[in-house]
Amino acid sequence: MKKKLKEKGNNKKCPIALMMQDGKILTGHRHYTKNDWKEISVWTIPGGRCDTGETIEETLRREIKEEVGITEFKIVDFIGEVSGAKEGDVVLIFFCTTEQDAKLMEPAKFSEWRWVPKEEYVASKKYSGFNQDARRIITDYLQK
Repeated sequence: MKKKLKEKGNNKKCPIALMMQDGKILTGHRHYTKNDWKEISVWTIPGGRCDTGETIEETLRREIKEEVGITEFKIVDFIGEVSGAKEGDVVLIFFCTTEQDAKLMEPAKFSEWRWVPKEEYVASKKYSGFNQDARRIITDYLQK
């Protein structure tokens, strides 16, 4: 995992965080607009694209801070990687924990963030996001 976090990213690498606190998963209601690849509204987990020169870890920490205002969290495990929504994208999934609460930092992108009990997250298709491969890996990980 440490080697993966130190890799230099590019605009095709998208680290995301399965963030847990007290048995609950952080999920946000994201709205993709006309300027994005298609118009949809999904529940998703925080993360995003690497900026030029950033490591995977730097991107993950920046995106978490930008999207939910969490600055203190532990990266516990690398869960896996899947192809992203756009051709050539790679989504890297990390399991993280925090004691901080999430804040709505980007109201133009997200309408809310909430902590969902792990069992509800796993059972409900509501939280499936738009990447079914990522959802499968996350669900398998949470059911271990």
